[in-house]
Amino acid sequence: MNAFLAPFSRPLPAAIFIVVALLLDQAIKLAVELYLPLHEAVPVMPMLALYRTHNLGVAFSMLADAHGWFIVGLRIAIVAFVMWLWGRTGPGHHIAHLGFAMIIAGALGNIIDRFIYGHVVDYVLFYTQTWSFAVFNLADSFISVGAVLILVDEILAHRASKA
Repeated sequence: MNAFLAPFSRPLPAAIFIVVALLLDQAIKLAVELYLPLHEAVPVMPMLALYRTHNLGVAFSMLADAHGWFIVGLRIAIVAFVMWLWGRTGPGHHIAHLGFAMIIAGALGNIIDRFIYGHVVDYVLFYTQTWSFAVFNLADSFISVGAVLILVDEILAHRASKA
């Protein structure tokens, strides 16, 4: 596992991952904007549908009433902070470095949406007959999984320091 994750501790492989993730994210969002009807669920399987909506805020539509440039500035600050953390994190923290790259890719993907569409394109919906999760996109998934990976790395490092 470490051999697979080790490259993310170096700038070039991390940058390549970020660019590939961004291209995938933007290609999917373009297809969603072109072919998926707005606010109409397209079932994929039980409890999963494609549902195009436009998010004017950040995660789960928080700050939707905030000015668009404030949201962009906030995301740029987050990207800068995560890049700073990536640079300060030791090379042995391969899981965290992958997490940082995923967060950067996700945040940049949603920033690009703001410039291209004026909003973030969301399209994945998990639901039941009585409940539904917030609609999200691949970039949001990158951010969430990246954050989990950083936490996992911290837990593993803490356990290793106690052993």
